Amino acid sequence: MSSSVIVGTQWGDEGKGKIIDIMAEKADVVVRSSGGNNAGHTVVHGNEVYKLHLLPSGILYPETLCLIGSGVVVDPAVLLEEITNMNKRGVTCDNLRIDARADIIMPWHRLLDRLSEEFKAKQTGVNIGTTGRGIGPCYTDKAERIGIRMYDLVHPEVLKKKIKETGELKNLIITKVYGGEACDLDAIYEEYKAYGEKLAKYMADASVIAFEAYQAGKKVLFEGAQATLLDIDFGTYPFVTSSHPIAGGACVGTGIGPKLIDEVIGVGKSYTTRVGNGPFPTELFDETGDLIRERGGEYGTTTGRPRRTGWFDAVIMRHAVRVNGLTSLAINKFDTLAGIPVLKVCTAYKTTDGEILKDFPVTLEELAKCSPIYEEIEGYEGDLSGCRSFEELPEKAQAYVKRLEELCGCPIKILGIGPGRDQIIVR
Repeated sequence: MSSSVIVGTQWGDEGKGKIIDIMAEKADVVVRSSGGNNAGHTVVHGNEVYKLHLLPSGILYPETLCLIGSGVVVDPAVLLEEITNMNKRGVTCDNLRIDARADIIMPWHRLLDRLSEEFKAKQTGVNIGTTGRGIGPCYTDKAERIGIRMYDLVHPEVLKKKIKETGELKNLIITKVYGGEACDLDAIYEEYKAYGEKLAKYMADASVIAFEAYQAGKKVLFEGAQATLLDIDFGTYPFVTSSHPIAGGACVGTGIGPKLIDEVIGVGKSYTTRVGNGPFPTELFDETGDLIRERGGEYGTTTGRPRRTGWFDAVIMRHAVRVNGLTSLAINKFDTLAGIPVLKVCTAYKTTDGEILKDFPVTLEELAKCSPIYEEIEGYEGDLSGCRSFEELPEKAQAYVKRLEELCGCPIKILGIGPGRDQIIVR
């Protein structure tokens, strides 16, 4: 028996899709356990580049069973479009199963996401930076126990009743609070009933499937969306997502117990990036930051927004190691830093009061008062893309890896040295 959870360790965009794709080749089951189509995984498979938003990364392997767990919020239109696009490229999605408990993103969720964001920005001057895809409002309805689920899509009378009850409430909020235009509930019913007819064949109980696969000695891989610092409890609140992208979220979002998790692999980058607002202690505003952005292709898979870039932050990584119970790290984009004469690593924070912090602050207000304490490490040069063993890397690159391990308190077992799935070193 073997099960692995893969999670992001920074603010997302760490290259989880690549690591998951490599591991999915040897997995029997791949499970997506949280988030929605606000996530974006880029997978390079052969000469093809795939950008996945809802489909698990194991979908490229027809023999691998792919599960969307109950912790995921599903936009049926986006999912069906993604399935269609994959089919056009010769990828079958017959190996996909969706938990019938998964909540559905409705048109009013997307509308409220935008209206709420605009309203709060006017009131406070602060923009959370959501993708506007209705993820937060959908999770809100789930917590309020008025959500519409996959199961409802294939039961028309239940679907019609829920759309009427919840839709009328949402229309009142849209029109009376935000001054927006009400949703056409009859049209929504017809649209979503049609989605149900197309998605019915994929519905299942992901919890049972994952548990039985584990009991049968199969390899199960749990795929996380977003990252640790976007977790609603342990991230940089309120600049977070609406779910739990940490390792524990795999249990909650799939319906399996923590004893079934054998290893937790954290994915990061050799530097740090962030999209959206909020404090970012190691952020670079100079030519080095621009260089890292362009070399690393730091633009969002889902939104296309340029990512903020900064030096590697070991304080963040130690937080991720602790919160997720990481057993190892996979660090991508070592090739991006090649040729930079001096590399900096944040080892601790200094507050405006002069206090030294080695642990990640609890609140956003505390983090905003922090500046990085850097350790300088001599940079490395050369083309790393052809290296296939740790020993083939330049000595200075090896030294950088070893120092990161010491500062993070976790072994780095996988190194990404290029975009290709073969451009990787497993130690």
